Amino acid sequence: MKVSCLQENLTRGLQVVGRGVSSRGTLPILSNVLLKTEAGRLKLTTTNLEVGVNCWVPAKVEDEGSITVPAKLLIDFVNSLSPGQIDLSLNVRTKTLHLKSGAYEANMRGLDAEDFPIIPTGPDKPTTRMAQGTLRQMIAEVAFVAATDDSRPILTGCLTSFAGEQVTMAAADPYRLSVRRAPLLLKVDPPIEVIIPAKSLFEAARILSDSGEVEIAVTANGSQVIFHTEEADLVSRIIEGQYVNYKQVIPASHTTTVILQREELLKATRLASFFARDAANIVRLQVDPTSDPPLVVSANAAEVGDNTGRVEADADGAPTTIAFNSRFLGEVLGSLTASEIALELGGPLAPGVVKIVGDDTYLHVVMPLRIPS
Repeated sequence: MKVSCLQENLTRGLQVVGRGVSSRGTLPILSNVLLKTEAGRLKLTTTNLEVGVNCWVPAKVEDEGSITVPAKLLIDFVNSLSPGQIDLSLNVRTKTLHLKSGAYEANMRGLDAEDFPIIPTGPDKPTTRMAQGTLRQMIAEVAFVAATDDSRPILTGCLTSFAGEQVTMAAADPYRLSVRRAPLLLKVDPPIEVIIPAKSLFEAARILSDSGEVEIAVTANGSQVIFHTEEADLVSRIIEGQYVNYKQVIPASHTTTVILQREELLKATRLASFFARDAANIVRLQVDPTSDPPLVVSANAAEVGDNTGRVEADADGAPTTIAFNSRFLGEVLGSLTASEIALELGGPLAPGVVKIVGDDTYLHVVMPLRIPS
């Protein structure tokens, strides 16, 4: 293998695949990155056996070849070089990769590429396609809700349903739920439903841009999902099992509606959270449509102090007071980009619902906290 490429291109490629490197010591080769020439480009691949990432880097290929080298060493070395050309050449006999850039050279001992796990690439015929920016937005608004502990593995994933010209993504833990629908660019019939690990979706978001399309393919045996763009692939395992019936936790009615600027509520929640962290993270929302302003956000910590924020809003319905976990409320508000949101409340002990004004494709349900007397 003899390849030349720009430092900035190789750096970007290594950033894409870097998170796919295994931190487990069971198989030493999983700590390596696979470098392989392919179709006039340099292909980089990493995997931790749950997620695999392929990335293609523009390069001048003089001789074909492949090798795996320690990922952290390569990433640290390349990131520290100045912009410019990097020449890579492989000594097949010693399995050593030689790198040269300006006044700097390095030799890295590698392992055979043939021993690296095979990572699928995007198929000729994907299951569907959608806008990259749309998928990025879905992941940002939904995946953060998924559970992070493995006590209920099914909840560490996002239920993703492809049906007709629409995809629905949902994630839930015992305290909250996010659901988002979005259009597809390629019809799916019959419908396909898979549970994708939230961690994999966060990694998928890193290979997506705000423009262009992403191809999505579910393998024939239903065990893996592949996200493919022109520059990169991400392959993830699919979680087996039956997802919870999240629709049953969505309130069928409400008695109070508050419409307000998202940033204003986010600011009030963040200020209250500084006091709430010393009081079980409890932040109170008092709504009275007859008051001006109709919404008061507060937190009270007996040994620290208290905070009150008055938020301009349009409120309708019955007066109510409800308490939420300040982190949960702050996270959902921070995940959105919409300027105006609606809060639908059904009383102190009913779940609260966050919606986007003028957009019926999104909702978030957050469970209330009991307010100490």
